[in-house]
Formats: sequence, structure tokens, C-alpha cells
Amino acid sequence: MAAPLLVVCTGNICRSPAAELLLRAGLGDAGPAVLSAGLAARAGEPVAAPMARLLTARGVDPRGFVARQLQLPVLRSAGLVLTMTAGQRAAVVDRAPAVVRRTFTLREFAELARLGADLRTERDPAARLTALVAEAPRLRALRTGPREDDVEDPYGRSEDVYTGAFGRIEAAVGTLLDVLVPSSARSA
Repeated sequence: MAAPLLVVCTGNICRSPAAELLLRAGLGDAGPAVLSAGLAARAGEPVAAPMARLLTARGVDPRGFVARQLQLPVLRSAGLVLTMTAGQRAAVVDRAPAVVRRTFTLREFAELARLGADLRTERDPAARLTALVAEAPRLRALRTGPREDDVEDPYGRSEDVYTGAFGRIEAAVGTLLDVLVPSSARSA
């Protein structure tokens, strides 16, 4: 079984659950397990209502999700850790320095996935993901232009901020899924 993909944000009720649920829906049974957690989780709470509405509008059911606090054993066992901000990435690496080479912001890793699209020769999504994580240091050198890697925290803010954050998450997840799961496999 492949190591899980872990998505991390602060409270684990907005951004990381959205990424987790979108990734799960896109990967289906073909990919690694996808989990999420918060650095300062609002443990036991559901997805925030505005984010839940956005997920539901995309056909992803957020019911049953419960926020979880980031635990070191889960962090250490993850094959890939995706955070919503560079600051969260630093906090994750500070807690478990050994995960540094497999910890990225979601948007950074999506761009690396796009740059490493030639890794599609691997047979299944888990193998593609493993290959992509291994190639990420080389791919980082290929990044050009401005780097807008953070996804703003919408918690307690307007619907527009939620919509913007969700749009950035959805776009990054879509890019990642395009590399991991060919469109033909997703529509099958």
C-alpha cells in the first residue's frame, strides 16, 4: 500500500478538507489514501459551511468529515505533505525535519506536477506520485516567474474570500489530477 498523501492547514475545517475531498474524489480507488489535518485543528468540527457549500456545488459530499489535529506518526508516514502556505510548510518541517524533501505547498506541487508531466509513463497514480516527489527537487529549478504559492485562509471572512480560496485549491488539485490520473481514467 502506498504511503498516504497528507494535506495540512491551520484549523482543518476549510482549505485542507477541501483539498482532501477533491483529491479523494479525483483519485478514487486508484490513488494513495488522502488525509488532512490541522496545525491548530478545530478538532471534531465539520467543514466550515461556506466551504461545504462550494464542495457540494462541485458534487463532492463534505458530510462525515471531522477536523483532526496533526499527529507526528501520521506526518512521518506520509509520502507527500501538502500545505496551504509557505509558513505552514515551515511549521510542518519544524515538527518533523525528516519530511522536508516531501513537503510542499499545494500550489507549488501542482506547478511541479505540471512541469513533470512526462512522469505519466508510470502505470498508476500512486507510482506517478512517488516518481513526482522524487523528481521535485530537480523540477523546482525549472520554476520561473512569480510564485504565488499560498492559499489565503478564508475562515471567518466573506463568501468571496471562500470562493477565491476554493478556486485556487480546485485549480491546483485539477492540475495535480491531470498528471496523476489521465482524463480517460477519471471518466471511466
